[in-house]
Amino acid sequence: MNESEKEEKPLDFIRSTVKQDQEDGKNEGRVHTRFPPEPNGYLHLGHAKSICLNFGIAEEFNGLCNLRLDDTNPVAEKTEYAQAIMDDLRWLGFDWEERLFHASDYFGQLHDWAVQLIQDHKAFVCDLTFEEMRELRGNLIEPGKESPFRDRTVEENLDLFQQMKEGAFDEGSKTLRAKIDMSSPNLNLRDPVLYRILDQEHPRTGSVWKIYPSYDFAHGQSDSIEGITHSLCTLEFEHHRPLYDWFCENLGIHHPQQIEFARLNLNYTVMSKRKMLRLVQEGHVHGWDDPRMPTLSGMRRRGFTAQAIKNFCERVGLAKRENVIEIELLEYCLRDDLNKKAVRRLGVLNPLKITIENYPSGQTEEVDAINNPEDEDAGTRKIPFSREIFIDRNDFMEDPPKKYFRLAPGKEVRLKYAFYITCKEVVKDENSEVSELICTYDPESRGGDSPDGRKVKGTIQWVDARSAVACKVNLYDRLFSNPNPEDGEEGKDFVDCLNPDSLEIVESALVEPSVQDFEVGEPMQLERVGYFCIDSDQPEDGSLVLNRSVAMRDSWAKKAKK
Repeated sequence: MNESEKEEKPLDFIRSTVKQDQEDGKNEGRVHTRFPPEPNGYLHLGHAKSICLNFGIAEEFNGLCNLRLDDTNPVAEKTEYAQAIMDDLRWLGFDWEERLFHASDYFGQLHDWAVQLIQDHKAFVCDLTFEEMRELRGNLIEPGKESPFRDRTVEENLDLFQQMKEGAFDEGSKTLRAKIDMSSPNLNLRDPVLYRILDQEHPRTGSVWKIYPSYDFAHGQSDSIEGITHSLCTLEFEHHRPLYDWFCENLGIHHPQQIEFARLNLNYTVMSKRKMLRLVQEGHVHGWDDPRMPTLSGMRRRGFTAQAIKNFCERVGLAKRENVIEIELLEYCLRDDLNKKAVRRLGVLNPLKITIENYPSGQTEEVDAINNPEDEDAGTRKIPFSREIFIDRNDFMEDPPKKYFRLAPGKEVRLKYAFYITCKEVVKDENSEVSELICTYDPESRGGDSPDGRKVKGTIQWVDARSAVACKVNLYDRLFSNPNPEDGEEGKDFVDCLNPDSLEIVESALVEPSVQDFEVGEPMQLERVGYFCIDSDQPEDGSLVLNRSVAMRDSWAKKAKK
């Protein structure tokens, strides 16, 4: 990125702060951010906003950005999730270089800081259960009540904490809590838990530790250890900031600046990893990478491009208040990017056979087709054409209305890149269903041009019957029919808002033969149908499966008007 591009980029409230800090020489002018996901699930679109922000600011201000896996809860964390996080970041095009860290890297130092707080009379071992702590915590109106174990001596607390570390006590029987203020209007400052006992195998440290730090105790100190200058968090951490500050100040360590921004909320979508996990575990979707999921792996499998997601995050921008973004903006960003990148191909989802009676039997020729009219360098390709072809059944109507420009008895249409054809006869099966159309073609109209200047308004896609490749097509739609599924309807769970039509499987689609040469995830536009890609989960029998990334236009807008 050159200097002029940096200057042209509008400054939001976070970038304005970073710019001012750098100009004032704060942190010696350094800018160092981090992206700290918990490896307890797959990254989703909401994380993409944070990724673009943290890595983007580091790049714009000649700084650094770390990737830190916040692995403080071995109960929910898996190596699978950690690997998926790194795969998603690489796919988005971000590089943390050698700066991959884990909160577990700092378990020793965090323990020593906990001991320091005990020695400074600022932490104590508490025997209350979590339920009892909750009862004594108070609420926004009433102050909390101090734990009966709050006045233990330093020596007693040090001894009990050491025993906790050695695994002498059962899970849930003791915690280490900060000694702050049980009457604070901020509930996070009412003697929060620093350590809890968990007799769980950790993916990285194994069974070495029997106690694990809370997120609040690990987060700010990890930032401090790594020399982070700006700790960028979503708004739910705003009320945790006084605690973040308290730890840094009372430990006397480097104090990063925490700045909050509104998280990404998208309608017709859930952005809670807990709810996503339910969708997976209860079988409502086919895994974290189901193309209907807002996970980055699911979106990648569906055919989203990294650039489309980056463009979306940039358009959404940063706000200080929570808001809900319409999914149409995400779909627009995808169409806009794919329109420039996706090569065009022909395909029909609901094939209807056509026999061109005046075309020579046994003859096959090739017609020229443009790969992408938006990209002059994309060139052209050859498509086979012969006596028998297939069109989409939706492009034929036996008794059409007046302004119907597709194929009908006696009507003429243009076959994309090929010839004009006219329907002469309709063949029906024993159930009186249309099974075949008998047509004629104009051999002088090759390439879709008429030598006599007659105008044909309808243009439809087709595939050659001899060479077409059969495939299964997954037509994905919005996972939820309710625009606010996380809020749900009164008396209903969010899974009750699932869209029963979120997946339609077309078993007998046909595409032109060159589609077989596409790589998994490589975008294509099936003309007049939508944007597609090869699914990463291909059958062992070698058959082809396509996923629809997005329709050619917003079909939901049409539904809303009806």
